[in-house]
Amino acid sequence: SVCRNNRAKMREGDSDPSSASARPTSTGRARKKAGGGKSGKKRDRDATHASRSGEVAQDGDGAHQPLPAKTVSHIKNKMVRSQQYHKLKHERNKEKKKLREKKKKEEAKLVAQGLPVPEKPVPHTIDNQRVVDETFIGKDVADEVAARVADEERDDEFAEHFANARPPHVLLTTGYNCSKVMYRFLSEMLEVFPSATYYKRKGYSLKKVVEYAKNRDFTDVVVFNEDRKKINGMIVVHLPDGPTAFFRLSSLVLSTDIKGHGRASSHKPELVLNNFSTMLGHRVGRMFASLFCQDPNFKGRRVVAFHNQRDFIFFRHHRYIFEEKEKKADGQTVKVRLQELGPRFTLRLEQLQKGTMDTKGGEFEWLRTPDSSSETGKTKF
Repeated sequence: SVCRNNRAKMREGDSDPSSASARPTSTGRARKKAGGGKSGKKRDRDATHASRSGEVAQDGDGAHQPLPAKTVSHIKNKMVRSQQYHKLKHERNKEKKKLREKKKKEEAKLVAQGLPVPEKPVPHTIDNQRVVDETFIGKDVADEVAARVADEERDDEFAEHFANARPPHVLLTTGYNCSKVMYRFLSEMLEVFPSATYYKRKGYSLKKVVEYAKNRDFTDVVVFNEDRKKINGMIVVHLPDGPTAFFRLSSLVLSTDIKGHGRASSHKPELVLNNFSTMLGHRVGRMFASLFCQDPNFKGRRVVAFHNQRDFIFFRHHRYIFEEKEKKADGQTVKVRLQELGPRFTLRLEQLQKGTMDTKGGEFEWLRTPDSSSETGKTKF
């Protein structure tokens, strides 16, 4: 009897319209089918992708329906997403090819009609947007400025070297504790500087090293620093009166890590200084030149290059090789190629100080500051 009463109450509830809203009906399932089985958030996300693609279609009643989006980030299946991405990329490449062909046809028509062809836009780069420094010294510099620079260089600290009155004699040393990487690097730098001699630091301060080098007629002191077995700095002290330059060293590659490298000979190398075109650049370039002899042996075909670009100085060491190759049409021809000897590294000037290594009371000719760094002013260097 209890079961009969419950069935009767259920029939009465079905007939009562007020209780229809409390139970799930087939309209919700129908609404879900109409939405393609998607939740509200997913439908909104698909609509957003479709709006980004900018493609809209019309059905029979004129209502706008979004087409499949041109992005694949909403596809969860990795294989399907990869396939769709390659299809979209192929379509974009076809569109770009059509645009290029259309542009070529238009230029051909202009040439046939004798009209000028529009120039291609030049991309903006750091080099072509460079702001000319006030101390720039180039080919177009005025005669007065060139004469003033020549007078200053005639009486500076490097004048004896360029007059061949004082040949270079370089003392190489390191920090207090050296790693194996430093000794490998020093053995290669001794081949770069034929007139260099290595002295172990042995706990002496840098001031005592400079005084020792002065008393034994060394012309320069070069110190390489390392941190955690990574060479990161170079100090160059010109004797006897300075200046002293502090460089940050990075991107070091030893010769054994260079593919197809050669072994340096004992010949004196040629020196190439490129893009040292400001007053500061001239001073740094003359400091590098004072480390090498003025009478290179051209038979050795060795070249040491310092290339300055955006305040970074790239060091390279090469040998140029002449090769004779036979051709059927022209016969024998001579070709020239370069063989890198190594090492290679990058320098960046941090400070230039007057005198010889006075960290407390020394006067700085130039000091890198946030205003002079390329992080804040990339167009001025």
